[in-house]
Amino acid sequence: MLTLGHYLIVSGMLFTIGFAGVLLRRNIIIIFMSLELMLNAANLSLVAFSRFRVGPDGMANYNAQVFVFFIITVAAAEVAVGLAIIVALYRARQTTHVEDISTLKF
Repeated sequence: MLTLGHYLIVSGMLFTIGFAGVLLRRNIIIIFMSLELMLNAANLSLVAFSRFRVGPDGMANYNAQVFVFFIITVAAAEVAVGLAIIVALYRARQTTHVEDISTLKF
């Protein structure tokens, strides 16, 4: 049977992979995907804590899963805005490497 520790280990590994991607990669699209991976790792932790928290009546408490739904909604809006900014930067600078985009002035 899967325990809370198993979910937290997977969430920690996902967060570590995302954090390493943000620190080590130079492509802005890869960095953006790594940030989303970190956000999904946090969502997995919230769902795991919500699932394994038992209330006084013996039933699982699913309140955090509603919070995760709102996080996913905000992340979808973030993806739309972030990708629009990335496309605009690519059209202006013809690159997606972070070193080549030293300033946001045009």
